[in-house]
Amino acid sequence: MSKLTYKHTLTACFNGYIVQAIINNFIPLLFLTFNRTFDISLTKITFLVSFNFGFQLLVDAISVKFVDKIGYRLSTVIAHIFSALGLILLAFLPYIFNDAFTGIIISVAVYAIGGGMIEVLISPIAEFSPTENKEKTMSLLHSFYCWGHVLVVLISSIFFWLFGIENWRVLSILWAIIPIANVLLFLKVPINEPDKQVAQKGEFKRLFLNKTFWIMIVLMLCAGASEQAVSQWASTFAEKTLGIRKEVGDLAAPMMFAIFMGSSRSFYGKYGHRININSFMLYSGGLCVISYLLIALSNNPILGLIGCALSGLSVGIMWPGTFSISSKILKGGTSMFGLLAMAGDIGCMAGPALVGIISKEYDGNLKAGILSAAIFPLVLITLLFLISKNSKASTQKGGNYGL
Repeated sequence: MSKLTYKHTLTACFNGYIVQAIINNFIPLLFLTFNRTFDISLTKITFLVSFNFGFQLLVDAISVKFVDKIGYRLSTVIAHIFSALGLILLAFLPYIFNDAFTGIIISVAVYAIGGGMIEVLISPIAEFSPTENKEKTMSLLHSFYCWGHVLVVLISSIFFWLFGIENWRVLSILWAIIPIANVLLFLKVPINEPDKQVAQKGEFKRLFLNKTFWIMIVLMLCAGASEQAVSQWASTFAEKTLGIRKEVGDLAAPMMFAIFMGSSRSFYGKYGHRININSFMLYSGGLCVISYLLIALSNNPILGLIGCALSGLSVGIMWPGTFSISSKILKGGTSMFGLLAMAGDIGCMAGPALVGIISKEYDGNLKAGILSAAIFPLVLITLLFLISKNSKASTQKGGNYGL
């Protein structure tokens, strides 16, 4: 009998989000390298981001249907295998195809299958593991995405400094070791199947007829868009707009973003039992708008980097916070987490895409693109006000927390 406990299950979940961070944040460090090496345009580079999250969105939709049938253990193993395979293929396919972009797209599609499945699987596995405070666990879980992001930027930057950016293919293969190692862990850890604890019959119908669910969907979309609008462009912003050397820019912008984002989630993971999640998210939304304005309107590189850091701090709670509020109000299972993940991926695709499209319209001015993305935290703030107002009214009437 395995001696592994649910603590090891959470460790595997934490590692799962590190894998997610690798497949989402490694390629953005190579945007300008792809542009120079393969002559890939800014428009196509924007499409790489959209394609990654768009394909994950498709996988989210499919996963909701088949995950319960084949089981969570097998699903997580498959997810990590695809994640590793995509990273390995990325090192070879661009040089095998006559059109390097085709090779990159195929590689992204393969690891996006893994990323989409991880997104659907990891949160409910952690949610249904026996822990005392679900909101704190969820925030701590998602903080590992941030620390994974830090790991990607730091190790990649050191690698590029020591061995040169031209050897990025070797690093892509090395990153595949992490999902391979997590396959071995998920083969052994205990897993509570969410469908054993939450009745799934009629789950889709119940959710789709609940107006609170649709508010949560839009909230999740805004959370994903607010998070990725700056995250995916931070390296390019630092190098192209702020004029900072790549080695320094990668450390100064994306890494600062990730550190502050992880700090926000870790802080709530430790002190969440003392903090109202709605208020925390509301203030975070306001800080996000301020950070976007700082990035877009300041001509001082230092202030621009501070804006990137504040942006990371502000978006940290948005994704896990929406999961926690939704779980508390809707009391859903696999379907709820899967549909929310889909909405989050739409946001992750829409945020960077909007930045890229608007930037192109303004002759490659990323500041204009980031300024336009402020619409997402503004909508998020509006919805949180609505949720808070209706939850107070419901409490006064002695009803359920919801709309």
